[in-house]
Amino acid sequence: MDRINILYLDDEINNLHSFKAKFRGDYSIFLANNTTEAYQILERESNIHIIISDQRMPDMTGVDFFASIISKYPSVVRILLTGYSDISAVIDAINKGHVYRYLEKPWNDIEMQLAIDNAYQFYFINNQLKMKNDELRKINEELNRFAYSASHDLKAPVKSMQGILSLVNAESKGEENKLLSYLSESVKKLDYFINNITDYYRNTRIEKTFTEIDFNKIVHESIAVIEETHNCNVTDIQFSINIIQEIGFINDEFRINVLISYLLSNAIKYQKNRETNKTIGIDIYVTEKRAKIKISDNGIGIPEKHLEHIYKMFYRGTSQSTGSGIGLYIVKETLEKLDGRIHVISQEGVGTTFEIEIPNEVTL
Repeated sequence: MDRINILYLDDEINNLHSFKAKFRGDYSIFLANNTTEAYQILERESNIHIIISDQRMPDMTGVDFFASIISKYPSVVRILLTGYSDISAVIDAINKGHVYRYLEKPWNDIEMQLAIDNAYQFYFINNQLKMKNDELRKINEELNRFAYSASHDLKAPVKSMQGILSLVNAESKGEENKLLSYLSESVKKLDYFINNITDYYRNTRIEKTFTEIDFNKIVHESIAVIEETHNCNVTDIQFSINIIQEIGFINDEFRINVLISYLLSNAIKYQKNRETNKTIGIDIYVTEKRAKIKISDNGIGIPEKHLEHIYKMFYRGTSQSTGSGIGLYIVKETLEKLDGRIHVISQEGVGTTFEIEIPNEVTL
């Protein structure tokens, strides 16, 4: 343990000398006979851990002194001494001076030493927490920069590559055309992953914006976007869409778009390749309190051993997966933002059903 540095402030000289004589062997002691000297010591000594101050002094009370240094020296632990059993002084010490401990004069040496040692432990732990918080803040800022780069610096070149590949592919033939198709597919996967990162970033950062939701519009637009951006053929899939929305539904349109598009994307991608009767059911029922959304498919299903892991980031539960493994993680995180719930029922080789509930914020 580092040597503990203590500033002791008291207008009684005898108390100062007595304190130093008793504790100088264990701690580094700095003495101040008035607040002016105390301020000077704090300016001069950069590493004071604990300040002990008498409450009753002619120029300023101990509580007022502590209150005056909180903003400049927030990490220093404060201990108040007083010879008066004044409950109002104790309350002020806690509320106004942010005092860690209150001791009566004359102090008991053992109690004083225990208070100092505990105060330093408090100082040390708080300092460690501050360091960890600073590290987390730095990591968070770096993640923000990465997400910004993914949504801006990477997306533009990828779109350019897709445009160029489309032009070249139209003029190529044979084996060359086949190789370009492979390259085009890889670029689309990269674009999809960038979209995933962007959606995750927006979900974690932007505030909720409440607007009226048209589920019929969102569902049909999501299917069209998935077909276009994921290169999915949905013409051989029978969609059964049943939306009952007779009253207004208010919530965050961006996040609801995210939920429906990711769940529909999974339902489309994980169909059985040789299935002749591919079906996806979309059932939405809106009430005054919530929207109940059920998206079901007769696809490959999820093995039971994978069900508890499907919401983990980058987890893939099947070899047929061509995605980033982040989709269902984003779904779960998005639902938490909306105070919603999700439930999954799946059987390998039979199909999967996701049921979610989202509160209707119409009363806000």
